[in-house]
Amino acid sequence: MTTEDGNRTGNDDHGRQRLPGTPDPMLRLQASGAGMTLAADRWGPVGATPVLLLHGGGQTRHAWRGAGETLGDAGYDAYCMDLRGHGDSDWSPDGVYHYTSFVDDIVGVAGQLGRTPVLVGASLGGICSLLATGEDRRLRPAALVMVDIGPYVEREGVQRIRGFMQANPDGFASLEEVADAIAAYQPHRPRPDSLEGLGKNVRFDTRTGRYHWHWDPAYFASRRDMSVDERERRLVEAARGVGASGIPMLLVRGGLSDVLSLEGAERFLELVPHAEFVNVTDAAHMVAGDRNDIFAGAVIEFLQRVAPPGSDS
Repeated sequence: MTTEDGNRTGNDDHGRQRLPGTPDPMLRLQASGAGMTLAADRWGPVGATPVLLLHGGGQTRHAWRGAGETLGDAGYDAYCMDLRGHGDSDWSPDGVYHYTSFVDDIVGVAGQLGRTPVLVGASLGGICSLLATGEDRRLRPAALVMVDIGPYVEREGVQRIRGFMQANPDGFASLEEVADAIAAYQPHRPRPDSLEGLGKNVRFDTRTGRYHWHWDPAYFASRRDMSVDERERRLVEAARGVGASGIPMLLVRGGLSDVLSLEGAERFLELVPHAEFVNVTDAAHMVAGDRNDIFAGAVIEFLQRVAPPGSDS
């Protein structure tokens, strides 16, 4: 199912260096591409219902650490995975990052977990989970949790995210500059007292001596395999597929989100009438990072009813 991590801490062909103190992945999973592996962390008892947590574009598995630990404590076998091109996972050898590739990875990894998993997807992770479940239909998860994403999104909010992630193509001279950029983007969060924790969000380029976000620059540079309008159309059809399937679904929205409006969430719920909904009033787009206590509690309460940790899935 999994391979032990090789503790890849040195430089690679791209000049990437992981910063000292950055947690090594607990394990590696096989991606759909030949020879590619995906870094992951894992919490909870082996053999319990697996929960696969999938982050948003430009994030890493560390965005889910608090949720993964809480799910593990609740008896679930929780996996937090770096998507291809992100964190400590391999970069696409051709520099192409299509939604189809991410979907293939999710389907492939789900088949390695021994039992049918719950999918928890935020932003990009949610888009691909919905496509895999409702459109592709190679995967029927035990339950689906969508986090601040759906077919209908606010394009200005999406552009704000893209603007932030692409604002410093030449990187940063120091971790202090990284902290300044994050604080400007997330004014609702307190600035961290220590910069040490930022190491897991960036990589050091030994060729330029600068810090860069911990993802492949080609991720934002490459064209997707569907336009924005086509993605909306296909996500609508995928949502209808989930609605027809009866797969348990929970939609979690950040009350401060500028990506998924309340109207957008309501339109999504009309497509999946049996879905449940939680609105976390004082969280923005990255709900788990803003209020993991409320987020994890809502997810666990939902899963204990529809996919208990010891149940056959």
